[in-house]
Amino acid sequence: MNDLRATATDAREVRALTAARGVGPAAVLGAALLWGTVGPAQVLAASDADPGVLGVARLLIGGVALAALSSRGMVWRQLLRRDVIGWLLLAALATGIYQVAFMHAVDQLGAALGTAIALGVAPVVTGICARWWTRDRMTLGWAAGTAAAIVGCTVLLDPWGAQGVAATGIAVALVSGACYGVYTVAAKRFLSTGVPALPATSFTLILAGILLSPIIVLHPEHLADSDSLLLIGWIGLAGTALAYALFVYGLGRTTAPVAGTLSLAEPLLAALLGVVVLQEQLTRVALVGCALMIVGLVAVTVIDSGRRRR
Repeated sequence: MNDLRATATDAREVRALTAARGVGPAAVLGAALLWGTVGPAQVLAASDADPGVLGVARLLIGGVALAALSSRGMVWRQLLRRDVIGWLLLAALATGIYQVAFMHAVDQLGAALGTAIALGVAPVVTGICARWWTRDRMTLGWAAGTAAAIVGCTVLLDPWGAQGVAATGIAVALVSGACYGVYTVAAKRFLSTGVPALPATSFTLILAGILLSPIIVLHPEHLADSDSLLLIGWIGLAGTALAYALFVYGLGRTTAPVAGTLSLAEPLLAALLGVVVLQEQLTRVALVGCALMIVGLVAVTVIDSGRRRR
């Protein structure tokens, strides 16, 4: 009888462990899917508000909502430590510029192309910053992703004279992706100090929103329109606060390679929604460039994940 009870207990523990392992990847995937809706939601809302203003509003709403989900009390004082505050300030500046530039990129290029370029160049800058700041080695996946990003941007700029993509839109998307890479490494640095993830992340979002709040003062037009408010509500609460909370929760319950692979759902969903749902008309040049960016992202994740497992 005791053996039967022990067997039943072991079976329950195995089922619980299996379920726990599935929760982490599911949370990361959910975060990536929510992030992937931000660009398409902006295009679908067709708000007349300035894209930069929408980005700042997203930072403030998302940061405050995320702070409400965070721990209270003495935990916030940990963010003021000397080994933390510098990286937090850099992360805040980077994520602020990223959000504003990303909204402008989507406004000029559309959800599919804007997201693909921004996230396609992000691993390139991430690798460079990691090399400078943490002495990480340049990996084979990084080299493949960098090559794909360079070729993809070259195709999009179209030096052969056919109808290409606006250079200003590509430039804004590249700035967005570069800031995303800087934020990634800065966040890795302040999280490595042991500070709580949610309070630290909400701090960077709120600080970035405050630093860029003059944009709202300069361009307040149409911010109170119903379509603008609905868009800000979605990208601030679901596309920022809930997405970050899911990602942090899932990241603690899965491996980094798995999280990186699942995060590919963001640009893939944005591209799919842009082409299929929003009926964005991409030229052949844009399609090839977009595909190269996504191939680069896949190369970074798949190649480096395989090397880590070995």
